[in-house]
Amino acid sequence: MTETASIRAHLRDAALSTGAWINLDDPRVTHTIARAGFDWVCIDQQHGYAAGADGTDLVAAVRAAGTPALVRISWNRPEEIGRVLDSGADGVIVPMVETAAEARAAVAAARYAPEGRRSWGATRSPATATPPDVAAANAATACLVMVETPAAVDQVEEIAAAEGVDGIFLGPFDLSLAYGMPIEELIGDSGPESPLSRVVAACRRTGITAGAFAGTVDRAAALRAHGFTMLAVTSDDALIAQASTATAAEARDRLR
Repeated sequence: MTETASIRAHLRDAALSTGAWINLDDPRVTHTIARAGFDWVCIDQQHGYAAGADGTDLVAAVRAAGTPALVRISWNRPEEIGRVLDSGADGVIVPMVETAAEARAAVAAARYAPEGRRSWGATRSPATATPPDVAAANAATACLVMVETPAAVDQVEEIAAAEGVDGIFLGPFDLSLAYGMPIEELIGDSGPESPLSRVVAACRRTGITAGAFAGTVDRAAALRAHGFTMLAVTSDDALIAQASTATAAEARDRLR
């Protein structure tokens, strides 16, 4: 995406958007990955090493690369949403949303009045004494909610229709656990009433983004075949492991 486009506009218009997941807590690694050409980078403050920590430096590392920074917060709480947006994040991914009311609460926390209830503060991002352009901030800030349980799938049409939600971001691992099936079986089911088909159909019906965590390009391709357009294709720790393994093997092969 272009540096001038907001992540919200990008997700609305993009036929395909690929991103990387940040599990580690190292701004240098994060910045390097953010410069690699992904459309966005998401910092995981639910399960990553930055969970429970201040993620301002990680957000700044992504933004310094000219790449939009998303944050997956630990839970659907307004103080967490406001905190990461105050840090300069371009949007939030909110886990374990199961109802339209919960989706609307997430949106309200991400947007200033009159669209929401976000409080303004200039402490955590580059400080300014002037409140933000509310309309511009609301128009640019993305709010995606995660569908990760059978209860959420049963309510996915209502969740997708909640005003202000920019997309549903599927959590396939938690969903496969909740359904008691291997993730390969969950992703392999392409029937019209399958959980993944229902999520994509609800997003298409309401004109919002259908996103998902893949973790690998192979899994991303399978999710793409379902119709998902926003995909987390890898993570920082996976990239380091893959590059380290490949380089060690190459060294053994070529330097005998």
